[in-house]
Amino acid sequence: MTDSSTFIAALTSQNLPNINCHISVSDEPSCIEKSVKTGTVHLVGAGSGDPELLTLKALRVMQKADVVLYDSLVSEDILDMCALTAEKIFVGKRRANHALPQEGINELLVKHALAGKTVVRLKGGDPFVFGRGGEEAKRLQDMGVQFEIIPGVTAALGAAAYLGIPLTHRDHSSILHIVTGHEDPSKNQQRVDFKRFAETGST
Repeated sequence: MTDSSTFIAALTSQNLPNINCHISVSDEPSCIEKSVKTGTVHLVGAGSGDPELLTLKALRVMQKADVVLYDSLVSEDILDMCALTAEKIFVGKRRANHALPQEGINELLVKHALAGKTVVRLKGGDPFVFGRGGEEAKRLQDMGVQFEIIPGVTAALGAAAYLGIPLTHRDHSSILHIVTGHEDPSKNQQRVDFKRFAETGST
């Protein structure tokens, strides 16, 4: 590419009419160069632990990820299936032992996406079944970050299937309940009525 000063010198050496003109040369990058494309966050269900239960879509985005934020229930075998070059950040939670508060996880997702990276939020089971995926999706939406949900086989379904237990059966159970074992203690009112669920004749 011809350098701007060489181009100007070439012009002045030519026998051209005397035209008043001003050529401004700036070292500033163009607005196109300044803009950075926002990345995408994939909220991915890692399933119930068996790598062969991952969906093809989950595997595809895992293998192109720049950053992976993963939970404590994600097995090493599944984590090893992510892109070798991906930055892996542990954000798992156990009772009274959280690697990072949920608000911190939300902000990490936003931060890396706004830096133009492909982000995988890898969760055990399904991201929308007791996985706080809804809270993360809401924060991403509020911040204008593009995201998608990739379902996974939740443990409630996977464990029962491996044990040969049908969760619904037309002769015995037409209703399936998936109920949390403990509610958020900060809620004004606890809403799970275990006695009522036990009386419905359902699974």
